[in-house]
Amino acid sequence: MGRALKHTALVVEDDELQRELVSLIFEESEMNVIQCESAEAAAVVLEKAGRDLTVMFTDVELAGKMSGVELAELAKRRFPDIDVIITSGQGVDRIPENTLFMPKPWLPLELLRQAERSRTRH
Repeated sequence: MGRALKHTALVVEDDELQRELVSLIFEESEMNVIQCESAEAAAVVLEKAGRDLTVMFTDVELAGKMSGVELAELAKRRFPDIDVIITSGQGVDRIPENTLFMPKPWLPLELLRQAERSRTRH
């Protein structure tokens, strides 16, 4: 029996509770979720599975040297069709073109809406 192909979200957040919450929201939207706590780990996932990703959600501040903004730039450069959501509790100087910024604290319903939008777009 074949399983329907699921959309996949990459969640990059160094705060474990936040990462779990975001992952749960994407799972509610019937997506598979890959979790990373650093941009470096997420870059490896992008290399291996970038074409299979529907959406990437990343915090600006992450474990490791690379920021979420730099990760978003990398993702959009390699995979222009991926939906990228950047979040932060502080303001951000710049975000890459064709990405969405969601300031913290965001409401779970807002993120669920964005997940649904990404799913229907792909």
